[in-house]
Amino acid sequence: MELVSVAAVAENGVIGRDGELPWESIPADKRQYRRRVADAPVVLGRRTFESMREDLPGSHQIVLSRSERTFDVDTAFHAGSVEEAVAIAESLGADVVYVLGGAKIYELFQPHVDRMILSRVPGAYEGDVRYPEWDESAWRLASSEPWEGFTLEEWVRGVPV
Repeated sequence: MELVSVAAVAENGVIGRDGELPWESIPADKRQYRRRVADAPVVLGRRTFESMREDLPGSHQIVLSRSERTFDVDTAFHAGSVEEAVAIAESLGADVVYVLGGAKIYELFQPHVDRMILSRVPGAYEGDVRYPEWDESAWRLASSEPWEGFTLEEWVRGVPV
């Protein structure tokens, strides 16, 4: 099973401010993101899950939370750790699981993800949430595709052969 981190990231690493994106909505990014995760389980923190309740992403939501243990959504599962989240995803028969944040979830999963799909938003923004830093020498940029309003990058763990 492959773990893939998906995030929109400004040039200065910012991914959020006060629970929202700090830049104007980028419809093309939202569409490609929703298409990508639509048929797969997603892992997200409780606050991120709650912020998306009206339009939940993915086929199943694995909510990593220390506090809340049950959810009134049939497709939502509680996980208390990275290992438990992975076990739940495996029990669902998933080939790919997408990690959607927030910041603490990205940080916890960073040592475990196989790929990162990053929408690089031009500009530096003020924010209170950042995507975790990573050792670029342990990753390779597999693709970089310009879109309207952002560049879509795919990073793969491992160095070129």
